[in-house]
Amino acid sequence: MNDGDIVTAYFPQSDRTFKKRPALLLKKLQKYDDYLVCGISSNIHQYVEGFDEIILKNHAEFDSTGLKNDSVIRLGYLTVIPNEGINGAIGKISNELHRLLLKRLSNYLISN
Repeated sequence: MNDGDIVTAYFPQSDRTFKKRPALLLKKLQKYDDYLVCGISSNIHQYVEGFDEIILKNHAEFDSTGLKNDSVIRLGYLTVIPNEGINGAIGKISNELHRLLLKRLSNYLISN
């Protein structure tokens, strides 16, 4: 697994259950085989302008993502998943888009 891969993994839900969904590997955490990931949803209405990224079927990177539907990469839907909790890669995003998403997240975290 590599940063920028799109994988499937079980994500915690608000009702305390877990749902298998696509996720973006943002960063492998040091020392442990854990990844900081963000969820990907086909519910486009959850998009936060200037923060999340919408990947429509006509997006230049859609085919490489392995996603089946128009989707939103939700930077605010974060969790840490151990390597063994990842079901495998289905696709990836470009290094450029990965860096852009990390920059958006870090800018948000350090903003006042």
